[in-house]
Amino acid sequence: AMKNHIKHSCVRMSQSPGEFKSKKKRILSGVQPTGSLHVGNYLGAINQWVGRQTDDFENYFCVVDLHAITVPHDPKTLKENTMKAAATYIACGIDPKKSKIFVQSHIPAHSELTWLLNCCTPIGWLEKMIQYKEKKIKQGENVGIGLFDYPILMAADILLYQADLVPVGEDQRQHLELTRDICRRFNDKFCKKKHPAFKEPESLIQKEGARIMSLQDGKSKMSKSDLNDNSRINLDDSPDVIRKKIKRCKTDAFPSIEYGNSDRPECNNLLNLYQSLTNKTEESIIEEVTGMNWGKFKPLLTDAIID
Repeated sequence: AMKNHIKHSCVRMSQSPGEFKSKKKRILSGVQPTGSLHVGNYLGAINQWVGRQTDDFENYFCVVDLHAITVPHDPKTLKENTMKAAATYIACGIDPKKSKIFVQSHIPAHSELTWLLNCCTPIGWLEKMIQYKEKKIKQGENVGIGLFDYPILMAADILLYQADLVPVGEDQRQHLELTRDICRRFNDKFCKKKHPAFKEPESLIQKEGARIMSLQDGKSKMSKSDLNDNSRINLDDSPDVIRKKIKRCKTDAFPSIEYGNSDRPECNNLLNLYQSLTNKTEESIIEEVTGMNWGKFKPLLTDAIID
């Protein structure tokens, strides 16, 4: 019965179970519409998606609005941000003729498959998830079941589309491994070896240097949900706003700029951002900024962001 439910969901998605053979590798990825997309989203994900719109890949890019309701939210704002995120994908270079762009909640099979996977996933697997433990501490007694079950929904997102590759950052690696465990468990319990219901996905490692940190804290990742808007460069920020944010961004008291000093997280973050935007080598940037102070470097960074 469980496998029949999966079969019906896959038929609605125009993908039959077991039909895994394809010359193209299928990629699935998505971003939560919890706020304005920022330069970290662009460099760490969207820009790399654009570069993979080749004949080698079949791309599915999703706005994962169901994941966004696992935390307190305003429904009206979420709806606006969802449409805005989809429009931003296109504005950044995702071509609807080459890639499939969709909103997660518009496909009921995501929620349906989540429930089916819930019923065959040991609760102990979810209790090991580090992100849940960290967010539970922040939300306290108000933490919802949805946040606990979030990794199962992510597994459903991936398995539903028979994805070969899933771009993941360090913070999502554990969730992808859970997806692989669930895939194997389901196929072992309900399917014949030669006819699995799901394909086991592999991680697609993001390019190094694409992890952008907060402009106000070099040890924390740039985040859409940060209450301090000065902590990030939003993709829809005007040039004047960008200039103000870079002028106010946190630096340090060292007299000059240098690469690779672990005691200078803000310095490393801003140089990393500059390198990611300009595509210059680390060696050429070191040569360019040696002896430069923050007063001279910040205008360079500002121009790179605006361009």
